[in-house]
Amino acid sequence: MKRTHPGCLRAIVAANIRRYRKSLGVSQQDFAYDIEMDRTYFGGIERGERNVAIDNIERIAKGLKISPHLLLLDPTTPDDDAEVVTD
Repeated sequence: MKRTHPGCLRAIVAANIRRYRKSLGVSQQDFAYDIEMDRTYFGGIERGERNVAIDNIERIAKGLKISPHLLLLDPTTPDDDAEVVTD
């Protein structure tokens, strides 16, 4: 069945990207330029409007100097209490 709305993980990834980018003190435009990504596309990712590909998650994480899996972690859920999703 096709989804008509974005999933929760998209918002988590977007929020994490924004948080890590801001911690570096870099603008969206400058960061997008640094990782050789179109600034409007990157802005859409960071706003949760784009369904970002795994290759671009890797590219963004490299630019943020973090491990890609950190972009997928819900910052409100402790790692050791992570729940297994089975649907």
